[in-house]
Amino acid sequence: MKFQIMLEILFTLLARKRVIAREFADRYGISLRSVYRYVDELTVAGIPIDVARGSQGGIYISDTYKLPRGFFTKEEYRAATNAILAMHEQLGSPLLKNVADKLSAQFKSEKFDVSLSGNILVDSGTWGDERKFSEKLTLIEQAVNQREALFIDYSDRDGNNSKRTILPHLLVYKQNIWYTYAWCKTRNDFRLFKLGRMRSVVETGETFERIPFSREQIPLSFWTNEENTVNARFEILAEALPFAEEWLGVENIRKDNGSFYADVILPDDDSLVGKILSAGAGFRVLSPASLALRVKAEALRIAKRC
Repeated sequence: MKFQIMLEILFTLLARKRVIAREFADRYGISLRSVYRYVDELTVAGIPIDVARGSQGGIYISDTYKLPRGFFTKEEYRAATNAILAMHEQLGSPLLKNVADKLSAQFKSEKFDVSLSGNILVDSGTWGDERKFSEKLTLIEQAVNQREALFIDYSDRDGNNSKRTILPHLLVYKQNIWYTYAWCKTRNDFRLFKLGRMRSVVETGETFERIPFSREQIPLSFWTNEENTVNARFEILAEALPFAEEWLGVENIRKDNGSFYADVILPDDDSLVGKILSAGAGFRVLSPASLALRVKAEALRIAKRC
């Protein structure tokens, strides 16, 4: 974690003229003392970083500094730049664009004959949303950076709507879904809010002081608690194979005597049965029996309504 933070500090300084130490401390959940220690270690490594104290001070890096030749291989440069450009496409962040431009300039200075036009596109919005999701994502990303409170209309997993003010501290991208880790004024605690469940997001103009938290507090495991998972085995017909590969991953599907099977651990929530039924008759639950009965009961309920 230490060296990852040091590397991120370096890239942030490459993209911006000045960064105050408190911003790094809040972003990574570390002390100011640790920030200055990491900066000292980068300086010892030969990176020209200066620190100015006082109200107008900050941490600087020379505009003439470039990453040393051979720091990345051409494949690493290409992968890093394309990934950053993909995230910029989603967020529209000037910071990410600056990082990509500097990486690209460094790449060209090393005379690698490879195009850096960007060949990854990240779009986690819904089909046909006309980039409304991207606009919402950009708005929240700006609120995180500017420490601005947001007023949201939120729909939980049970379909209950609530209006609340949140203080967004972090954007989280997990399992192809965007969340914001924010202090909820209604619950008076940190919560993860799924962006896709936000019906509306309104800027309040109210700024806030960041509330200290550690990365360990963020429930990134989500459903990995054994109490909320199920060990499922499926038999899959060829007609449902594309669906299964997309949902479960090709690495979890095996072929045995002409038939396809999958053994996976899945989140055992209200959406699981619906997901299985969306595969149609091409999916068969072999185990556990309790899950097979739930799928059968829901299928019969649907049939009665048709």
